[in-house]
Amino acid sequence: MKMRIQATDERHYLVEVFTKLGFNHDDSQLLADTLVDADLRGISSHGIQRLAWYRRMIKEGTIIPQNKAKIIRELPGSVLVDANQNMGQLATVLATQKIIEKAKKTGVAIAVIRNSNHFGTAGYYTRLALEAGLVGVALTNTRPLVVPTNATQAFLGSNAFAFGFPASPYPFMFDGATCVVSGGKIQVHAKKGEPLPGEWAVDKDRQVVTDAQEAEDILATAAFTEGEQKGGGVLTLGGSNEENSNYKGMGNSIVIELLTGILAQGSISADTVSGKHDFSQFVMVLNPAFFGDPEVLKKDATSMLDRIRQLEHIPGKEIWVPGDREYRLLAENKEKGVTIDEKTYQEMKEIGTELGIDVP
Repeated sequence: MKMRIQATDERHYLVEVFTKLGFNHDDSQLLADTLVDADLRGISSHGIQRLAWYRRMIKEGTIIPQNKAKIIRELPGSVLVDANQNMGQLATVLATQKIIEKAKKTGVAIAVIRNSNHFGTAGYYTRLALEAGLVGVALTNTRPLVVPTNATQAFLGSNAFAFGFPASPYPFMFDGATCVVSGGKIQVHAKKGEPLPGEWAVDKDRQVVTDAQEAEDILATAAFTEGEQKGGGVLTLGGSNEENSNYKGMGNSIVIELLTGILAQGSISADTVSGKHDFSQFVMVLNPAFFGDPEVLKKDATSMLDRIRQLEHIPGKEIWVPGDREYRLLAENKEKGVTIDEKTYQEMKEIGTELGIDVP
């Protein structure tokens, strides 16, 4: 069963929760905004359903709310930030705001964030660039959830990639994992008691798993158990075999490992199950004005996207380019409220009871 609550009520609840968990008011507002933004855009895997997980990591000391992100090194076109074991959203917004101002002057700027945690949707940061009229790229590694081509054990993260480019009536906005599906989507299906609709995950023998709870248990073991793993995980883009080019998905994920964990001198996804449990992020911002008239570039991008939407297509189906679905849902959910599954709402009530907070 699903229910709807107004985004303003969700935001108010989240601000109260994060404040009670030890974050200051400004940080609580920012964290709440990232989760509400995900739910408004229909990305429920990265919305309020993540709250119970965040609370657990705070209790375990993986996330330290009182710590502040620190700028380690800064040049005209780059910045290196230490998230200081706090939420990834806080350090990545700081870094993105820094490089937005840099890119306005230099044409391009890059930020790398180390010693971080989960940072929500990668698209949140590319939209910050878009709001400034710029092009944005955001990457993150994660815990080890993904089995490489022909492997039976998880090693790579579900490493996310987001890219935003100005266009009308809304920007081109791609945001997705480099595997078949994010771990969060499997969590959502498990909470709803729904089977997995495709070849998303495999067991220790690399056999496809369709039971969402079984898949979630496999991922929990891979992501949070130190030492030898039992095997299984999410498939790379391309699915279960080489014939469908799943090595390309593996390659995409490795690129992100190199630009995040390796470049930041942090942990690769496979090593986040022990020690600091740290993630790393990479954000790049480009100023289109450096390359040409921004309005002409925006017009050309809009024309290309419209031509794709207007191609001959299967009867009864639309052609959507990345971002179309999310922006349509944004308008709908602002009016009707965000959708929350029954188990997540139960988690909200449990957290509310524990912290003395009313649930919307």
